[in-house]
Amino acid sequence: MRRRVLGVIGGVGPLSTAYFMEVVIRMTDASSDQEHLDMVVLNHTEIPDRTDYILDPRNPNPSPMMQEDARKLERLGADVIVTPCNTAHYFYAELASAVQVPFLHMIDETALLLRQCRCKRAGILATNGTIASGLFQQSLASQGIEAVLPSPRCQQAIMELIYQGIKAGLPLDAGLFRSAADELRAEGCERIVLGCTELSLLKKEYGLDPFYLDAMEVLAMRSIEACEKTVKKEAKLEIFGKPCEA
Repeated sequence: MRRRVLGVIGGVGPLSTAYFMEVVIRMTDASSDQEHLDMVVLNHTEIPDRTDYILDPRNPNPSPMMQEDARKLERLGADVIVTPCNTAHYFYAELASAVQVPFLHMIDETALLLRQCRCKRAGILATNGTIASGLFQQSLASQGIEAVLPSPRCQQAIMELIYQGIKAGLPLDAGLFRSAADELRAEGCERIVLGCTELSLLKKEYGLDPFYLDAMEVLAMRSIEACEKTVKKEAKLEIFGKPCEA
């Protein structure tokens, strides 16, 4: 029986792509190299910035390049395709229709998990493009969950952290993150979603607790399951949090 292969449209951004691979490996219940997932990863850094296009369509459109990457992954034998970039899901319909194999939806999977956790109010930390697109707001609303967004001041702090910090290869600034997270916590959010894969790196660096739901970790978990492998129980517990059924 042929093993299922995970295809990854990466490079959006490069550090997040490398970390996504690490998360998939770390979460897989495997006792040897041979029990891990087979992955084909295109670390395609030339893909235009997603937020730039969403905020101003006069900028280069990343969708055609990502569609071609999806088709390339399918030709290389991918049975399931993902992209570890929340903002890129603005183009999800075009990407999914470009191939015949399943293309997992990172944001919808995150919203579904929050519903399973009986969460009613979730804060969203993401790029301006993701916020402006309404991707999380719409997906959460479809699951009966209220999405709470940072104030303009805190949203600017998150953008600075992502673009002038993490994407620029500079040390992480926990203060910028805490100001936005504390604001959302004060608004009564039951969970805060890390809706940008650069923020996943911050969770790794500072060991944030399950109050912070990392959309990248959700995608990694669903990728493992879609490729018919088993997720470690402790990894599921970390994602779902203690009050939820993992």
